[in-house]
Amino acid sequence: MGISDANSTNLPTPVAIWSQTDATHAQVTLSGAVNVYSLAGVWTDIRQKQSLWLGQASAQAHVLVFDASKVSSLDGAAFAFLIDVEEAQQKSGGQFDIQGLDPKYQPLLREFDPIQNLFPVPSPKPKPNFVVSIGMAAEDLIEDARGLVTFTGHLSADLAWSIRNIRQVRWGDFVNAAVEAGISALPIVGLVAFLIGVILSFQAAIGMQQFGAVSFVGPLAALGIVREMGPLITAILLAGRSSAAFAAEIGTMTVNSEVDALVTGGLSPIRFLVVPRVLAGILVAPILTLFADVVSIFSSMLTMQIYGIPFINFYNGMLSAVDVEDVLSGLVKATLFGVVVSAMGCLRGMQTGTGAAAVGISATRAVVSSIVMIVLVDGIFAYISYRTGF
Repeated sequence: MGISDANSTNLPTPVAIWSQTDATHAQVTLSGAVNVYSLAGVWTDIRQKQSLWLGQASAQAHVLVFDASKVSSLDGAAFAFLIDVEEAQQKSGGQFDIQGLDPKYQPLLREFDPIQNLFPVPSPKPKPNFVVSIGMAAEDLIEDARGLVTFTGHLSADLAWSIRNIRQVRWGDFVNAAVEAGISALPIVGLVAFLIGVILSFQAAIGMQQFGAVSFVGPLAALGIVREMGPLITAILLAGRSSAAFAAEIGTMTVNSEVDALVTGGLSPIRFLVVPRVLAGILVAPILTLFADVVSIFSSMLTMQIYGIPFINFYNGMLSAVDVEDVLSGLVKATLFGVVVSAMGCLRGMQTGTGAAAVGISATRAVVSSIVMIVLVDGIFAYISYRTGF
């Protein structure tokens, strides 16, 4: 018992003591050196008692007095403590007063008056109405279209320059981009192409079996794969993989002001960064499409074994339905897709803004824009094929 009393008497006196005269009057007595160390634990205790006191009766009649006559020194934490308590008092409609404060601290305290300026009320941002939203969306669309047209013109001119000045093209970047977009994409392209061939054959066979025309599934599947599915699936995979990678890489350089450094050094960012990647896209897209065609046709051939169609029958039917013109049509389409995917990734990368999320936003925009442009180019090519028979 004696040891407990001794320990309690050795505890330091708090620098801030709460005392309550009645239901509407309270006082906080400050003493000693009020600083960030001595306020530890005291600040929270005083604020809790103040909140409980303010909630007991009409807050407008509450008067809180700070007695600072016994204070030896104050630091920034002490002033923050005073401001926090005073703000809570004023917010509830009560009164606050400081007594006995050394005159040397008065100028510093007046720096924070009025307290309301330190705690501004957040004003809700007004939501634009429907007409304004439509106008803003149309403006963004027009600006994006203008940037796309400008970028297309610069890229076309620099691609023509690369043909005339082959030795000045950055072939090292071209090889790196071709490896990343081409060789590294072979596993995923092969997997998806295999599944597409199986699914396409199964779905076609279910319907054709009702008419006893299962033998026509192989030629139709091969024709659809060569002309449409092979280039389209490859382009979508490149959009999700390579286009996002190009946008993230160039976007990081834009955020780090490396693109601005190229312009300052008199170098064209499009020739330096975009042209090698677009050339890589032009090279790898047809190659990956051929690979996807072979894998899809092979998986379709395996699938038709379930329906009793021998390899030789599938092969002969495919030769009768698919000719060189169909293969070339798919490769030309794949080449256009390669240009679109790589160019859109580079464009979104160069349009990267500032901030931590800018690169991620650019990568997302690159994928979405690439897929939209793939569908658009595919539709235009389908119309041309319909008119010309190619």
